[in-house]
Amino acid sequence: MFTCLTVLLGSLPTSAEQLSEKSEFWPDNAQLVISISMQFEATAQDATDAGPFPQIEVGYHDTISPTWFQYGMNEGIPRLLDLWDKHNIKVTSHMVGRAVELNPMLAKEVVTRGHEASGHGQAWTPQYSMTAEQERASYIKSANIIEKITGTRPVGFNAFWMRHSKNTLSILQNLGFIYHIDDLSRDEPSYTPVNGKPFVVVPYTFRNNDIVRYSGSTAMTSKAYLQELKDEFDVLYSEGKTRRRIMSISAHDRVAGTPARVKALDDFILYVKQHQGVKFMRKDNIAKWIMQQTQVPTNPARKFND
Repeated sequence: MFTCLTVLLGSLPTSAEQLSEKSEFWPDNAQLVISISMQFEATAQDATDAGPFPQIEVGYHDTISPTWFQYGMNEGIPRLLDLWDKHNIKVTSHMVGRAVELNPMLAKEVVTRGHEASGHGQAWTPQYSMTAEQERASYIKSANIIEKITGTRPVGFNAFWMRHSKNTLSILQNLGFIYHIDDLSRDEPSYTPVNGKPFVVVPYTFRNNDIVRYSGSTAMTSKAYLQELKDEFDVLYSEGKTRRRIMSISAHDRVAGTPARVKALDDFILYVKQHQGVKFMRKDNIAKWIMQQTQVPTNPARKFND
């Protein structure tokens, strides 16, 4: 699948000066690409996951946390799907295999509406804690479930809380995946060498991640999040005149799918539409585009001390 690449690892430009050379950074000569992730994962959480509530004492039944997660499937995903349809936007949905099993009709609808089904593991189990055999088996099982239910097999991957094991990228590459998103080092796609071959990075986001920004010590209101998205867009849009720039936004089913937060996303998209040369793209399409380009930065090969 990598024979289409016309450059060798090590010869790819890495500096801003080289990348500013006049070229078409994006399809249709877009000035900025925005890629939205829609996590499809609720209802697959561990039975002891308390969500936003205090952890319940051992030996007692948690009667409320499951309903908070269920909201993501009952209300969040349907509301987000309607928003994407309203603006004719296609997104990437990172799907947990178990969540797809539990919500098959909704998972199929995501793909039917034109969105990408991407890998997100089989369960809410950290990849870094798995053996290589466990990790490989979980990806195969998850991909098989997604393909059986939605009719499409994932080619991209998002790890649990973005944390890989030292084997993750090699396993994914061997299974036919072409990209992953768990790298925060750039505001543009890049390559990471894996087994001497390039593996595409379509960068994810922490700062534009709803589950991060609407909770914890950095909690924001929908209005504040909207303003931050606008500010981020303004800078990247300006930089996009001379460099390949991508803006990544994360929307989790039970977090971003509430009425006020969907309104914030709606208002942001309306703001974006006031600007020319902005393109919304699925991450698989971004990866395939990047694989055809010659000016793509390469990251150092991953090295582990143990």
